[in-house]
Amino acid sequence: MRSLRRARRWVAALGGLGRTPARPWPPPAPRTGPRDTPVQSASTWNSENTWTRTMNLDIQCQELSDARWTELLPLMQQYEVVRLDDCGLTEERCRDIRSALQANSSLTELNLCSNMLGDGGVRLVLQGLQSPACKIRKLSLENCCLTKAGCGVLPDVLRSVPTLRELDLSNNPLEDAGLQLLCEGLLDPQCHLENLHLEYCNLTGASCASLASALKAKQHFKALVVSNNELEEAGVRVLCQGLVDSACQLETLRLENCGLTAASCEDLCGVVAAKPSLQVLDLGDNKLGDQGIATLCSSLLHSSSQIRVLWLWHCDITTTGCRDLCRVVRAKQSLKEMNLADNVLGDEGARLLCESVLEPGCQLQALWMKTCSFTTASCASFGEMLAQNKHLMELHLSCNKLGDAGVRELCEGLRQPGTVLRELWIGDCDVGDEGCASLASLLLVNCSLRELDLSNNCMSEEGIRWLMESVEQPGCMLEQLVLYDIYWSEEMDDDLQALGERKPGLRIIS
Repeated sequence: MRSLRRARRWVAALGGLGRTPARPWPPPAPRTGPRDTPVQSASTWNSENTWTRTMNLDIQCQELSDARWTELLPLMQQYEVVRLDDCGLTEERCRDIRSALQANSSLTELNLCSNMLGDGGVRLVLQGLQSPACKIRKLSLENCCLTKAGCGVLPDVLRSVPTLRELDLSNNPLEDAGLQLLCEGLLDPQCHLENLHLEYCNLTGASCASLASALKAKQHFKALVVSNNELEEAGVRVLCQGLVDSACQLETLRLENCGLTAASCEDLCGVVAAKPSLQVLDLGDNKLGDQGIATLCSSLLHSSSQIRVLWLWHCDITTTGCRDLCRVVRAKQSLKEMNLADNVLGDEGARLLCESVLEPGCQLQALWMKTCSFTTASCASFGEMLAQNKHLMELHLSCNKLGDAGVRELCEGLRQPGTVLRELWIGDCDVGDEGCASLASLLLVNCSLRELDLSNNCMSEEGIRWLMESVEQPGCMLEQLVLYDIYWSEEMDDDLQALGERKPGLRIIS
C-alpha cells in the first residue's frame, strides 16, 4: 500500500516575516535551506550611469563552526556588503565583528538580523562602525535582542556615522524609553538617516511626540515603518502632525496594526495632502471601516497625490468602501499595487473593481484580494477583465469559494489573445479535478502566465497529472507551480520531483 504524504507547509505563505498578526500576500520566497554565498558579486547602476560590481558576504540560516568563522573574518574586513542572517551569532563573536568592521573601510551594508546579540553584542558591533573611515549606509539589527537598556549607544552612533541612511531595529523590545534615546540621535545635525524601521518594538502612543519632533528636523527623511506597535488613535494623530510639519519628502509610511480608526483617516489625509512625494501607504489590519476609507479616498483623489502602493488588508471594508476605492483606481494612473485582502467585498465588490481596472485611467499591475467573500458568481467579471486588461500582471484570489466553475471562467478570459497576467494565486478556492482540467488546457495556449498557486485545494492525483502533462510541454511558459497542503502518494511525490529535473526552468513548490 502506498503511504500518503502531506505536502510541506509554506510557513511564511501568509505571515510575511513569520510573525503575528499574519500579513497577507505577497509572501516572500520560501527558504529552501541554508544559504552560503561568501564570494557573491552583484552589479549595480551608480550615479555616474555606469555599472559597478560589489562583493557580498551573504549567509543565511547556518550555525557557523569555529573553523568556518575563522575563514569568514578576513572577508568581513574586505566586503562592501556583509549579511549574516540567523547564523547563531552571540555577544562573544561580536568582539571579532567589531575588529573586522574597524578594518573595513569599504563596508556599505551590514545585516545581522535574527541573531541573539543582546545589548552587549549590539554595543560591540556599533563600536566597530564608529571608525572615522566607516562609510556604512544600511544597517539591520532586526530581532537581535536589543532592549531599552542597550539603546544608550544609539545617539553617539547616529552622530558619528553621517553616511548611515537606513536603520532597521524591528523586532526588538525598545519600548518608549529606547525610542526616546534613538530620537536624541535623530535630532543631531550630523545624522542624515532617511529610512527607519521600527516594527514590533513595543512602542505606544507616548513615544509619538518624540518621534514627531525628531522627524520635523529631518529634511531628507523618506521612509517610516512603525507597524505592529500600539500607537492608537491619539499617538497616530501626533505622529501625522509631525510629518505634516516636517520639510521631508516622505515616500513610504507603514502603519499596519497600529490601532488606527476611521478618525485617524482625517490625520492621514493631512499627510497625503502635505506630502505629494508619498508613494507607499500601508494601513493594513486597522479598523478604518467604510467611513474611514471614504475620507482617505477624498485625499488620494487630489491631483497632487502620486500614490503607487496602497495596502488596506483587513480594514473592515465592505462593498460600500469598495465603491470609493474604485474612484481612486479609475483616476490614479500612478497606482500600481493594491491589497484589499481580508475585507468582505463580496461579488458586487469584485464586479466594481473589475470594471474599474478596465477604465483607461487605471494602470494597476498587482491586486491582492485573498479572503474577500467572492464566489463563483464573481468569476465572470474577473474573466472579462483578464481578457481585456493590458496592465494587471498579478492577481491574488486565494481563500475565496470560486470552485471549478469559477476557475473555468477565469481560464476562458486568460485564453484570449494578448492577455498579460503573469501570476495567478487561487489557493484554497475549492478547485477540484475539473478546475485542473481547465487550467491544464489553458497552460497549453497562454503565453503570459508564469506563476500559478493551487495550494490547499481538493484535486486528486489525476487532476495534478493533467497539470503535469501540460507544464512539461515545450510551449508551456509556466515557471513556478505552488502545490502546498495537498495530499498525494509517495509515487506522485517522486513523479513531481522527476518533472522538475526534466524541466529545470520550472520550479515546483510543495
